[in-house]
Amino acid sequence: MHTIKDKNKLIARVRRIKGQAEALERALEAELGCSDVLMLVSSMRGAVNGLTAEVMEDHIRNHIVDPDKDNSKSAQGAAELIEVLRTYLK
Repeated sequence: MHTIKDKNKLIARVRRIKGQAEALERALEAELGCSDVLMLVSSMRGAVNGLTAEVMEDHIRNHIVDPDKDNSKSAQGAAELIEVLRTYLK
């Protein structure tokens, strides 16, 4: 399974997200201003979206079709889907 193969990389990303969540919690406890809190929320959202995009791309490449190893019409569609996901989940 690709999540097991990339386990250390994925866990590192999750730990960074956890650190961001802890920073957000500290900011709320310290009663920081809205803009500071929103920046922290935005950073977390970006990190979660990046993780989501990575897992989804790996899923497509490992369970559907890998456009780097196949040049069929399905592979072309998979490449387009991966690009859309990357753009959407920025």
